[in-house]
Amino acid sequence: MFLTPSKMPGKVLGGICLASLASLACALIAQHSFGIKPCPWCVLQRGIFILIALVSGLGWLLQKTRPARQASLALVLLLALAGLAAAWYQHDVAAKMASCDLTLADRILTGLDLENLLPSVFMVTASCSQAAAYRLLGLPYEFWSGLLYLSFALLSLQALRKR
Repeated sequence: MFLTPSKMPGKVLGGICLASLASLACALIAQHSFGIKPCPWCVLQRGIFILIALVSGLGWLLQKTRPARQASLALVLLLALAGLAAAWYQHDVAAKMASCDLTLADRILTGLDLENLLPSVFMVTASCSQAAAYRLLGLPYEFWSGLLYLSFALLSLQALRKR
């Protein structure tokens, strides 16, 4: 059936949560099964997808409470915009750098000690220029994540406008 305005935000949050988890699973399969090595910006985007999954999942669980649902959608929108900026930066700037050391992504990952917390997800094993060589269906991986972030931002914005 068609989504009524009151049911749309809950469905959007649930779908965003599942899509975020699926993108994380794809990244981990690509890394651990096909040898696609992540750079700091790749790993930072994984973290953003995890945050989006947590926020949207919580919003989906609390969808009956309008303020919680609206807050979740707003946070997903902000996180999606941050992810879009990270994907753009990775493609346009970091991919042209010989080293990603001391970039914002590297400082965040180091500051949060994510590599030691969960190395199978957050271990950086490539430089940004090395990671730029990987492609999926002819497009760099950061394009795919950027498109997904853009979709999340547009869906969140549309759901926030529905009353």
